[in-house]
Formats: sequence, C-alpha cells, structure tokens
Amino acid sequence: MEAQPLRIGTLARAAGVGIETIRYYQRRRLLSTPPKPYGSQRVYPAEYVDRLRFIKRAQALGFSLEEVAVLVQLNDGTGHVRARQLATRRLAEIEARIADLTAIKRVLEMLIRECEHAHGRVPCPIIRTLQRPSELAPPRPGARKRPVAAGAWASTGTQEDEPQH
Repeated sequence: MEAQPLRIGTLARAAGVGIETIRYYQRRRLLSTPPKPYGSQRVYPAEYVDRLRFIKRAQALGFSLEEVAVLVQLNDGTGHVRARQLATRRLAEIEARIADLTAIKRVLEMLIRECEHAHGRVPCPIIRTLQRPSELAPPRPGARKRPVAAGAWASTGTQEDEPQH
C-alpha cells in the first residue's frame, strides 16, 4: 500500500520540524516544491518525511546545509568516497573544536583556582585577565585562535589552511 501524500502541516508534524523549516529547505533546494493545484493546497510525497529526518540528522552531526545538499545528491548508493570525504573533514573540524574547547576549559579552570585563592582586596584574577585586551582578544576574521595558556591566544592558521587528508 502506497503512503498518501501529505499537506505541509501534516508533513511538518510527521518529520518533527516546523512549516517554515520546510519552506526554508525548499528555498535552499533541499526539497522540491510540489505544484499547487488551482484552488487547493500543495500535497507532498510521504517520502519527504524521511528526507526531512535525513536533513535534521545530518545537521545534528554538524554538516552544513551545503554539505547536506551534497549528501542528499549522493543518496543513490554510489557516493561512498565523496560522503566519506565530507565526514572525514567534519570529524577533523570537530576534533579541532574539541581541542580548542579543552584549552579554553584549562584556562577557565586555572582562573577559577586563582580566584579561589585570592583573598582580601586584590583584583579578581578572572576580571583582571578579561580586562587585558591583547591577551583575550577575539580572533580576527578568517583566523582560528586557540588558547595556549592562561589568557594567551595563538593563531592556528586561517580557514584556508584546512588539514590535508
């Protein structure tokens, strides 16, 4: 038995997304827009529920919508190499982010320890560190910065300097 076509609200509820999300994905060409019969509402193929869930799962893994669009096109069973390349690059980005967050965590832990041991009328080590603009300045556009010590940041290259795999 073939699944019945769905109106947009039913499709949204079945996939766990909002109606505007569906329309956004249509504008991004992740979903095609079915024709609208004169005097009626559009109906969507039931397979769109799976497509929407695919998109949301890919986003949950950190893939951008541009990458999701590529993965959707590769969904014919022949795109193993390209899908693996996208996933490998995504994994490297996640590992770099984890390293950055780990370094930030160490800095914050150290500042908290310093603050716990600062007594009397001395400046708070956390506030003092945050007031030093050259040490905790946000990264310049296009460059990734990572903390290397309390309050110190080192450049790890630009976005163009992607790791080669």
